[in-house]
Amino acid sequence: MVRRHRFIADGWGWELPGGLVDEDEEPSEAALREVEDTTGYRPERLEHLITFRPLAETVDCQQVVFVSRQPERIGEATAASAGIEWVPLASVPGFIDAGQIWQAVTLVALLRLLTMDGQAAG
Repeated sequence: MVRRHRFIADGWGWELPGGLVDEDEEPSEAALREVEDTTGYRPERLEHLITFRPLAETVDCQQVVFVSRQPERIGEATAASAGIEWVPLASVPGFIDAGQIWQAVTLVALLRLLTMDGQAAG
């Protein structure tokens, strides 16, 4: 996970790597690029986790979320953050309860992983 400050909310929180899909880029390509830029790791494979619209009544903003598997260190992170940390999936509910995970995409993705009945690796 990545620790970031969000200026509009004026708060710090733990988030999953993510970003925008560039023109002529597939969401899976953007996910690979964002993971590499943000963490310095390259996943061996990506799996689609969920697609949703967090504010369907006000913004057309589709979120496509992937799970990266078997990451390999390829270098240093190039995107700005206040820290990168491996967080066990079992620790996620405590982070949420403590208000350390509050960004919508991260919440939806992690809650989805937690409810996959053993399909997700911790």
